[in-house]
Amino acid sequence: MTYKINTKALLTLSFFVCVTMLFGQKEVRVTSGGAKPAMIKNIDAKYDAYKNLALQIWGYAEVGYKEYKSSEVLQATLKNAGFSVEAGVVGIPTAFVATFGSGSPTIGILAEFDALPGLSQEAISEKKSIATKDAGHACGHHLFGVASVAAAIELKSRMQAEGFSGTIKVYGTPAEEGGSGKVYMVRDGLFEGVDVVLHWHPDDENNANPSSSLANISAKFRFHGVSAHAAGAPDRGRSALDGVESMDYMVNMMREHIPSDARVHYVITNGGRAPNVVPDFAEVYYYARHPEVDVVQSIFQRIVKAAEGAALGTETKMDYEMIGGVYNLLPITSLSKLMYSNLGLVGGVSYNAEEMAFSQNIQSSFDVKELPNIERANQITPYDEKDRAGMGSTDVGDISWVVPTVGLRAATWTPGTAAHSWQAVACGGTDIGIKGMMVAAKTLALTGYDLFKNQQIIQEATSEFNAKRGKDYKYKCLLRDRKPALNYRD
Repeated sequence: MTYKINTKALLTLSFFVCVTMLFGQKEVRVTSGGAKPAMIKNIDAKYDAYKNLALQIWGYAEVGYKEYKSSEVLQATLKNAGFSVEAGVVGIPTAFVATFGSGSPTIGILAEFDALPGLSQEAISEKKSIATKDAGHACGHHLFGVASVAAAIELKSRMQAEGFSGTIKVYGTPAEEGGSGKVYMVRDGLFEGVDVVLHWHPDDENNANPSSSLANISAKFRFHGVSAHAAGAPDRGRSALDGVESMDYMVNMMREHIPSDARVHYVITNGGRAPNVVPDFAEVYYYARHPEVDVVQSIFQRIVKAAEGAALGTETKMDYEMIGGVYNLLPITSLSKLMYSNLGLVGGVSYNAEEMAFSQNIQSSFDVKELPNIERANQITPYDEKDRAGMGSTDVGDISWVVPTVGLRAATWTPGTAAHSWQAVACGGTDIGIKGMMVAAKTLALTGYDLFKNQQIIQEATSEFNAKRGKDYKYKCLLRDRKPALNYRD
């Protein structure tokens, strides 16, 4: 295996107690001495152990709220490292909180581990599903959870070695893919008293720029009709599928009259069993997204009205269940600068000859006009303070409105790979994914170290956080008082 470390930057840091990095008119103070090179070496020394753990979870490929084995192995790893673990928090069997230390500051690190249904794939550079599996880690959450655990363990070792105080909390957060697992943890107060939360996500590049995301509301709309023989007695039937299709038609007409940066998509999860039977039950699963929470709520209410109208027109009955509801990410620029500085120290991902050939084969499967340079995995995206709204959604968003939060993206996939694709699953099952995971682990650990050693950074981040939320801001959970949708993948 090959590691890419920014040696020059690390040697420079080893001669100074602190380095001031300039970004525009503001400064980011990065604490170091000899600690950071040692932290990087310590994490690299455990490459094989963390690789085996990540590939174990990759093999489990458990979907949201069903990640029993994935959660258990992460909990066991943390327990063996000296963390106390509270399992099954907020009524979710696979959610946990692992804690080490005491007192202030308290730094939280998020760990995800759910897979996506219908994306089974072998760790090879051609499309081939695994016969015994349906799901696959097409968003790299097997890497997400392990990198976060690795960072927390290294922070704990550094805390013991230097004798500084503080609390490390690792949050095992299930069902990010549509299940809004973190939202219940926020709603039940698990982030109260936390000073800063760190997270990351797999990607095809290395990036720590401030960015937002789309707020999202999802729901399953269920129509109930009357079954009858579709040819012999169609007048006796009332088709639940007609209700679904009428709703879909109205929502598709509505697209012309919603903001252009909104997104609405759906799948029919149940449309009946046989063509000669009028379906008495049908279900459609909807997502609505927009950069602003208030707007996505208004769009969702219009979707509900379409469902009500469809039921009225088809003489069926309709009910719906909200499955997920998440806020947009609130970026904190001062923390993004800190994360970026540490990502620069760690460096990108270097491929060996075998990995380069694998990546070339993966890129040959893309249906795009221009392929990105594979060497992009070894580069750091230049810092840009302009907040850009990503087109995805994440339940990290809710956390970011109650605690100052910062994240990065690491190159765990061949450049050009799309998330939620078989290519992402394949890369995640190889050292291409593992190397990116290690970049994230080291960057999280170094950033956490800076926060523990220099609490002025936390104070600045808190001030920015309060200013961005506005005076008298109060968080309101989009899911209100509903219980976790533990069976939403059934």
